[in-house]
Amino acid sequence: MTVASNMIMIQDWLSMNPLIAGALLIWALAWKGFALWKAAQLQHRNWFVAILVLNTLGLLEIIYLFGIARKYSVEVVEK
Repeated sequence: MTVASNMIMIQDWLSMNPLIAGALLIWALAWKGFALWKAAQLQHRNWFVAILVLNTLGLLEIIYLFGIARKYSVEVVEK
């Protein structure tokens, strides 16, 4: 099987199961939104672009949030 035929099979399966497709969409968007917010807050431009461009169903986002971003904190400077 080629990658194209696998993609068609996945697309057909998701079109027959719209609830699962919707759940995956909500899952991915929630993790992506939170990870993008955190990357912007910590000024991690490379991570921000990677998370924005790559679509990994939340895996890259989870790795970033629990592996990378956890090591940093945001300082609030009051003027």
